[in-house]
Amino acid sequence: MNTSLFIVAVIVIAGPVLISLGIEAMRTEPDQPTALSWAPELPLQYLLIDGIRLRYVKTGDGPPLVLLHTLRTQLGIFRKLIPELAKTFTVYALDYPGHGWSDIPATDYTPAFFVDIVGKFLDAQRIGNATLAGISIGGTIPLLLAAHQHPGVARVIAINSYDYAKGQGITRANLMAWLIFTLARIPVLGETIMRFRNPLVERKILEGGVAEPDALPESFVRETYAVGCRRGHYRAFLNLIRNAHKWDEARAEYGKISVPVLLVYGDQDWSRESERRATLERIPGAKLEVVKNGGHFLSLDRPQDVIRLVREFTKV
Repeated sequence: MNTSLFIVAVIVIAGPVLISLGIEAMRTEPDQPTALSWAPELPLQYLLIDGIRLRYVKTGDGPPLVLLHTLRTQLGIFRKLIPELAKTFTVYALDYPGHGWSDIPATDYTPAFFVDIVGKFLDAQRIGNATLAGISIGGTIPLLLAAHQHPGVARVIAINSYDYAKGQGITRANLMAWLIFTLARIPVLGETIMRFRNPLVERKILEGGVAEPDALPESFVRETYAVGCRRGHYRAFLNLIRNAHKWDEARAEYGKISVPVLLVYGDQDWSRESERRATLERIPGAKLEVVKNGGHFLSLDRPQDVIRLVREFTKV
């Protein structure tokens, strides 16, 4: 290779990397909200677990219900559920580490890490005899806690549980999601792409999680993008993506579950029928419900169906 071609190759390869680093260095750190846009009267609370500051909310009165969000989102994904469910439950919802407005530790974002943190959250809040309901990895986490016989877990409602496709279920959301999450797994290239993150791209990916784009509240979309602009967030998210294949291993532990389990799927979820059946068959005595016209973010798509199923399953 002659000198000119070598210089061109270096520019082509290194140029985008250097530009992305410059963009990241100039990116403004978003201001952390002091109130929820959808429930400003609901106080935000914080809890320190293993040196990690977690943001959470607690509201309502009645049996404990813990809501667990998806990967990349935050507790606001339950904005259409919390006000109504708080009429009959004491509702807890938290931001995982590396998500929402909780701390972003430099660690491996594996399933074991999330299960450990949520279990310690239950312990710290002295939550017992609780229903754990979550979406995506938020559905898989309580299934694993139940398999590990965590004493606080009385029943589980796993919505669109993320335990299939070697962690690449999100690539089925739409073409944009396939492109970004496929490239994200490649070292250097993944970091470069994530530093170029763009609100229009993120919106398009989020639209792949709902049956109808109108189900996405504008404030939810804006907050999700703002969270992604926090220092260190993209590195944590890349780590989660590159550990995502480990969520498949959850099914191997489902046979140990002894509490009641309800599996809920949107009929337009990313999972396939064979994958849903495989999860159902692993869990002793589990029940299955499929919600029509529902996507992956079922709490945004079909909130009234989710509220109904939670109340029916818990008999509240």
